[in-house]
Amino acid sequence: MAMIVKPIGTHFILRRPKYPNHNIHSCKHKHHHRPLTAASCSIHGPNSSSEEISLHQAQKMVNQFDPNVPIEEAVTPPSSWYTHPSFLELELHRVFYRGWQAVGYIQQIKDPHDFFTGRLGDVEFVVCRDDSGKVHAFHNVCRHHASLLASGSGQKSCFVCPYHAWTYGLDGHLVKATRIMGIQNFNVDEFGLIPIKVATWGPFILLNLDKRISPLREADSDTVADEWLGSCSEILSTNGVDSLLSYVCRREYTIECNWKVFCDNYLDGGYHVPYAHKGLAFGLQLQSYSTTIFENVSIQSCEGGTMERKDEYDRLGSKALYAFVYPNFMINRYGPWMDTNLVLPLGPRKCKVVFDYFIEASRKDDKAFIEKSLEDSERVQIEDIVLCEGVQKGLESPAYSTGRFAPTVEKAMYHFHGLLHQNLTHDYLVW
Repeated sequence: MAMIVKPIGTHFILRRPKYPNHNIHSCKHKHHHRPLTAASCSIHGPNSSSEEISLHQAQKMVNQFDPNVPIEEAVTPPSSWYTHPSFLELELHRVFYRGWQAVGYIQQIKDPHDFFTGRLGDVEFVVCRDDSGKVHAFHNVCRHHASLLASGSGQKSCFVCPYHAWTYGLDGHLVKATRIMGIQNFNVDEFGLIPIKVATWGPFILLNLDKRISPLREADSDTVADEWLGSCSEILSTNGVDSLLSYVCRREYTIECNWKVFCDNYLDGGYHVPYAHKGLAFGLQLQSYSTTIFENVSIQSCEGGTMERKDEYDRLGSKALYAFVYPNFMINRYGPWMDTNLVLPLGPRKCKVVFDYFIEASRKDDKAFIEKSLEDSERVQIEDIVLCEGVQKGLESPAYSTGRFAPTVEKAMYHFHGLLHQNLTHDYLVW
């Protein structure tokens, strides 16, 4: 499509006949901060022999775990999976930059012009809803000189680069470029924001960074459910994982441990609960704990405490369901509550865990109940942080190399490690 360039002072307004009603002269901003995620690791391909050596080292570490050995005989992945920088690099490209990744929830962009930003590895992204209500996702990078466009979350009618004021519509098209008089061989249609594949399932927003798929082709909801959750999507839907819950709050924790340490802790089948979470254990019938394995999901469930042990408070309800969606997302449904945990790698020995809390409508105005529930949840998180940071120190000790699985309870953890091995040994690598 031809570009129409109209000089105004020292900058150009870029008009395209395809969007005659797009307002490119006014751009009102209403903004509030609420950062979602962060991580740091190179997205660029190996361009030196040292990087190729690191890739080879990481692949050797992958092969030190054999997922075909039965859990009763298997040893855990080696400590290098949790400590070596090149292993994390391999994980970013073969795990996180493929497939669907949960990044937020629909209520963050419930209205036109709503947006939020985030980061996964080296990928800075922005998710928004345009004037027509369509959801978009883009790399949050100006095409002029690579400045980040937006931060936090809020409302914008367009994205204006803070560096040189290049302006983009919520559909990603470049609508204004300042002071480019004299530029040659410039096609405005080639300088829009780079799109990312986006989809929704239930209350969640998902991105897919895989370079092998077209980000412009709209994702079919059934296909997304099948690819992300497999055969357990209906189980989650019928157990209260839906969009009808009211959002309560977010809490973030930066933890000095590898991201997989936190996942392993979640996936031990309640093994550590009676020893490390005595308050939580009091509200559960741990003898009823069970684990069910699906394609990319494991579901742990446990009945709540007996009526004699309950009071009017009863945060956990009659049954708790803990779903782990590979590789790094947890959905916890109990009593009137749902909370989600998103685990983001920040380095070989650091991660961020983002907790979002939702509650049933019947309890959303019960401030005392909400406050006490969040206090109890905070206590459990602090207890887990102490455990995870202690495990990380142990993994870095020369005294530890590999461990063993407890076959009757750690099935979900074993499944998680098997999925990782499968992704990490895949021939295709996105560098």
